[in-house]
Amino acid sequence: MAESSRTSLIRRMFLWLHRPAIAAGSGVLLSLAYAPAGQGWVVWLWMIFLLGIIWNTDGPRRGWKGFGLGWTAGAAFFLFNLSWLATVSILAQITLACVMALYFGLWGAFAATLGSPRRRDIDGGDAPDGCCRAWLSSFACAAVWCGTEWLRGNLFGGFGWNGLGVALQNHIHISQAADIAGVTGLAFLPVFVQCAAVRALRRARADGWRILRRADVISAVALVAGAWGYGHWRLRQLDSLPTFPVKALLVQLNIPQDAAKVLVPEEEVHQGYEEETAAAFAALAAKGETPDWLLWPESSLFGRLMRADNGSWGMWRENTETIRRVKELGSFTLMLGLTELEAEAQGDELVMKDDAKCYNSLCVLSPAGELQSFRKHHLVIFGETIPFLDSVPFLKKIYEQQSGAKYEGSYSSGVSFDPLHADAGGHTVGLIPTVCFEDTIGNLARKFARGGPQVIVNATNDGWFKESEAADQHFANARFRAIELRRPMLRCANSGVSAAVSAAGSVLRQGLDVPQILTDASGSHFTRGWKLVRVDVPLEPPFTLYAYAGDWIVIGLALAGCVAGWRLGKPVPPASVL
Repeated sequence: MAESSRTSLIRRMFLWLHRPAIAAGSGVLLSLAYAPAGQGWVVWLWMIFLLGIIWNTDGPRRGWKGFGLGWTAGAAFFLFNLSWLATVSILAQITLACVMALYFGLWGAFAATLGSPRRRDIDGGDAPDGCCRAWLSSFACAAVWCGTEWLRGNLFGGFGWNGLGVALQNHIHISQAADIAGVTGLAFLPVFVQCAAVRALRRARADGWRILRRADVISAVALVAGAWGYGHWRLRQLDSLPTFPVKALLVQLNIPQDAAKVLVPEEEVHQGYEEETAAAFAALAAKGETPDWLLWPESSLFGRLMRADNGSWGMWRENTETIRRVKELGSFTLMLGLTELEAEAQGDELVMKDDAKCYNSLCVLSPAGELQSFRKHHLVIFGETIPFLDSVPFLKKIYEQQSGAKYEGSYSSGVSFDPLHADAGGHTVGLIPTVCFEDTIGNLARKFARGGPQVIVNATNDGWFKESEAADQHFANARFRAIELRRPMLRCANSGVSAAVSAAGSVLRQGLDVPQILTDASGSHFTRGWKLVRVDVPLEPPFTLYAYAGDWIVIGLALAGCVAGWRLGKPVPPASVL
């Protein structure tokens, strides 16, 4: 009797734990789709077992059960996927993973209730495997997943890092569809395919090959084939566009950091940029080449830039000396990241305002000495700003304890959406400026899109996270800005991925198979050095649907998914899905 009770207890524990275990395993599996593993194909199958257990959820608390399973999958995914945060703060890694998992939980609650195929058909029938319901549930779950990704990227400041679409970065044909609804909209494809696969597996034994005639299976195949065909057409169209080359010299020092602290003296940093740039120009001159633009990364020089409302500007002496010596090497446009302070003109002098705001800026200095600056819009929480600091002052102590640096105030956000500009090859090129992880935010970059030749320029620094996978993940997210807007991209990082990206999102220069990424002899991008890259800039680039509509397409898709879920009808008695 005791043995029977023990067996019964073990069985009940297994039945209680196996679903969370499957959910956690699904999340861990999804993490393999991104760096460092980089197995993008995983994005097409990680959800199959998760859907099986969520769609099999029954009882009066199906929504909460679905939420718990979704949250468990999300927490497991983000704990692995954001492991690079532990280089700065384990607390930040765990906290952010738990918060971001809420969006997986929200989707899980929907999939277990409104999005479940185990619902009465819209015609009132009880056929649990009706094709109409199967198609509607697949559509609803895929559309609402896109909506939760959009919420994650926008709610409370947003952190849209590593949506499902990002895993498709090396699926060169399918990823081209990001110019329709953005990388967030790409997530619809793998979710819909897996929803259809789960339903097909459920009916495979009874229907055999007839499952291939199901509306959801046909739709899944048609969607993938359509996306591939669209990508093929887009790539051929891009190849036919008239372009002109822009040559850019990327200089990266790979300066070591410990959280917010730079571990190299200021004078060595300035000297390093001078020496690497001079070495690059000497080597290029021997080949008869000169760059149009020179790029240095985010916050490359320590001296501040002071800028008045009337456009007048000045810099700390250590900056002006470094820039003067570098500008003697040739005629080119210099682009670099600096800290910018508000100033006002008093006679012939610039004086910092009493209430001066501080900005993390991308500066463009022409060969004639004209300066433009873009002030970063989207600030990194606890990196560049601390929210609610006045009402919750102990957050300052948490920042100082975790970062190991004294908190000296927050940066302010910029407000301008005017592109910068620079000359190259006899053309004036519009610059879509982004600083740090702003190149992961499509709806921000699109606001700078204009007609005529443009290039996305990003100055960044992933040195906070040492030699972790953060830099590779950051670059994977950034590549989709080039696809969404059909503008090539130039990135220069202190420690990370300094590279050129074509308007098709490729790191390969047209006609060549060599990646335009700054690496050492072993292929690591964690290195000090320089690289001359070239981007082919379209004279009249296409204005994409995403550039016009932004995230409204995904929002509309998510709302349509909610309507589809509502149309599925009332729940039916429990029935096995898998």
